[in-house]
Formats: sequence, structure tokens, C-alpha cells
Amino acid sequence: MKYFFLIFIFFGISTITQGQNDLEQQYIDIESKVIEWRHHFHQNPELSNREFKTAEKIAKHLKSLGIEVKTGVAHTGVVGLLKGKNPGKVIALRADIDALPVTERNDLPFKSEVKTTFLNTETGVMHACGHDTHTAILMGVAEILSKNKDKINGTVKFIFQPAEEGPPPGEEGGSKLMIKEGVLENPKVDAIFGLHIRSGVNVGEIHYKPGGAMAAVERFTINVKGKQTHGSEPWLGVDPILISAKIIDGLQTIISRETELINEAAVISVGKITSGVRFNIIPESAELIGTLRTLDPNMKIHIIKRMTEMVETIAKAYGGEASIIFENFTAVTYNNHDLVSKMLPTLKKVAGDGHVIQIKAETIGEDFSYFQEKIPGFYFYLGGKPENAIKPPLHHTPDFLINEKGLLLGVKAFTQITFDYLNN
Repeated sequence: MKYFFLIFIFFGISTITQGQNDLEQQYIDIESKVIEWRHHFHQNPELSNREFKTAEKIAKHLKSLGIEVKTGVAHTGVVGLLKGKNPGKVIALRADIDALPVTERNDLPFKSEVKTTFLNTETGVMHACGHDTHTAILMGVAEILSKNKDKINGTVKFIFQPAEEGPPPGEEGGSKLMIKEGVLENPKVDAIFGLHIRSGVNVGEIHYKPGGAMAAVERFTINVKGKQTHGSEPWLGVDPILISAKIIDGLQTIISRETELINEAAVISVGKITSGVRFNIIPESAELIGTLRTLDPNMKIHIIKRMTEMVETIAKAYGGEASIIFENFTAVTYNNHDLVSKMLPTLKKVAGDGHVIQIKAETIGEDFSYFQEKIPGFYFYLGGKPENAIKPPLHHTPDFLINEKGLLLGVKAFTQITFDYLNN
């Protein structure tokens, strides 16, 4: 009896080892494909809500794998559904697919030469934030998981999302529209995962933060109304430019004197002021446009309340009128604590214990956050720092560059997350 038991254990271990070896070989085989896909998308970038050819290539690939595919989600989004051998939970993996109105300066064999008109301005189009890598990574994950669906208990939903950078003015788009159109239903998703390559993070590293990881982003517009007069006689009018200056100064005191920054960060920035037509005329009105970024929902409510009160009160104190309008761009990218705790061992398994690093929150925004408002989600950073880069090229710039050696870790992370989440 003992003899047969030992044989059973031996063959069980051998089967597991063989399975691991098979998976490692699949990773080796997929890497060149992922890089090739990335080159294609980089050379053929498309702006938000206009990712027609991108979506077509993604859908064709998923269909070739036998994955159930739905296209035209939120205009140009693609959703793939892969059912495992046995029923179970539903996991979603998300990649953003849109590019930016940026003219590339890199000298690459697959450099983008695409030109377009964006908001009445001639510009190039470039994957200047790494969405081409995210798309290629998820296509690679889909191929590997489709070959291993007999090892999956549950269902995988692949979400290729358009317009993460924001839809064109007057249009809906992005994760908000995908949610509105039911991407988290039929079947209902239990948890969602996303990643973002970073040019400033070393290849082989994964960075993460539990809780609030990235900021809620609000765009605000302040309209100031004064009274026009000659520049030589300011006492006969009400100066909206002076009022604007006082408002800008006042808004900063909300951050520096009223906000508990020891809890979470918050930022108010005015990025645009429009007023006047001539040097010797005090104009009638002014417009201020800026951004508010917060990492805590209660702080956000307080700051918006105080901004509204301050704008109106300051304008009134100087004899004018002012109003403020807020437009929400993203919610807080909030990594569910339980989900992070459960999946950290997986990330450490694929990257190595010392290469999975907890970081502080950042005040950039991500519309992955809207998925996390509905279901538990975990969003992490993937290292893509170019070799020998003392100062890595920044995201959203013409010189943005990543190291493609970092892509395979993204494939491994998403793949192993899927196995461990669904099977454990």
C-alpha cells in the first residue's frame, strides 16, 4: 500500500512539474509575439474613441484563439470571454488601447509617423504612455490562458478599453461608458486587475499601493464677472483680473491651511486664464480653468465645498461675481485591501520577493478607478525603464520610451493572477 502511495505522489509531483515547464515554455514562445504586436500598435496609433484598426486586430486575435468576442463596446472597445473547464468566479483583466496627440521624437524602426488634426491643431499621434504595451501584454495573456483553459475554474473577461485618456469633447467614452453598457455584467465580474508600464520603474519590478493609489481628478472652470473700464480709471470699473488673482491665491490656502495633508495629498492647480483684449482696457470678464486632485473622498467633498464658497465670496468682496463648475474626470484609484493581500504572494512569486515594492500614492489619475467603484480591483505598475537611462523619458512626452524586456513580466503577472484568483 505504501509503495502505491509513493508512486501516486511521484506522478502527482511529476505532473505539476511538467505543467510548470510547459507554462515556462509558453512564456518563452509568447515574448516575441508580444513585442511584435507592440511594434505594430506603436507604429499605428489611434486617438481616443477612434481606435478602429486597433480594435480590429485585437478582435481577430481573440477569435483565432476560440475566445468569445464582443466588439463596438463603448464605441471601439473589445471584450473577450474565456470559460474555464469548471464553473467558478469571474475575473476581468483590463488594458487601455488609445494613443495621444503627441508627435514622436524617438528614432525607432517602428516610430509613429501618423498625423492628424486634434482640436483644430495639426499634430502627430503617439503611444506616449505605454498603452501599446498594455494591449500587447493582454493579447499575450489571452493566448496563454486559452491554451490552459482546462486548468481554469471560472471565467476570464478580457477588457480592451478605449479612451482612457478621455473621450473627445462632446462624446462619452472610456471605462464609464463600458460600465454603462454592461461590461461588468453577463457574467458578473467578481474582481478586476489592471497594470501600467512605467518608464521610471526598473525592469523586473512591480510597484503597488493598497488603498488610494491615484487621485480623483476634477476639472474646474471659474467664470469671473467684473465691469469694463479704461485702464487709466480702474475706480470706475470692477477688475476681473485682480479678482482672479485673489481667487487663485485664496484657493491655495485651502490646501496649505485647511486640508489635513498628513492623511492624504491634495492639489489645486490653475492651468489656464483667459481675459482681456487690449493693454489699456480693464475687461469685463475672466475665465480660469484648472484641476483638483484628491486621494480621499471626504477630503474631496470638503475641498469642493470650500472652493465654491471662496470663489463666490472673494469675487463679492471686490465688487464682482464669480461661479465655479466642476467636471469629474476620474475617481480615486482605490486598490481593495483584501484583494491586494491575497494577490501579493502571486506577484512575489512571478517577480521575486524583493522586486515587489510598496510605494506612496500619486496625484495622477486613471479611469480604471470607475471599475473599482463597482467591484474590488487591483492596479499596479510594471517596470519598463530604458537601459542606461539616468533620467527616464517622461510619460505624455515626445521622447517617451520603454524597455520591452519588461513586457514578459506583465504577461506572467496577469496569467498567474488569473490562475491563483480563480483556482484558490
